[in-house]
Amino acid sequence: MDRLFDVVAIFSLVLIVWVLSSVRRAHIRVEYSVSWLLAGAVLLILARWRTLDDWMAAALGISDSFIALAMIAGAAFLVVLYRLSLRISGLKDSSITLAQQVAILEFRLDALSEKKKL
Repeated sequence: MDRLFDVVAIFSLVLIVWVLSSVRRAHIRVEYSVSWLLAGAVLLILARWRTLDDWMAAALGISDSFIALAMIAGAAFLVVLYRLSLRISGLKDSSITLAQQVAILEFRLDALSEKKKL
């Protein structure tokens, strides 16, 4: 059982280092990295703090603390993914609006060019 918690701790450390290096190389924006860093830190804390895991397992009515850790980690990552999905949806809507505005401006420019030719 301790080995599973060690694997989760290593995974969370890899996630944190990966996100920090992505921020450093400008592959990910800082405001998006905060969610991932927070999720990685929570996962690391939960993987190392066994009494908290046992308490959460008892609070959730689960006999195994690793299952409680996996459930909470899964929920945390679902929240991060949901937040990013909301952001992507907003960006898609903004992109569509921007493309429509550019098309309208191009149409007006073409119309003005036609008037000047006449």
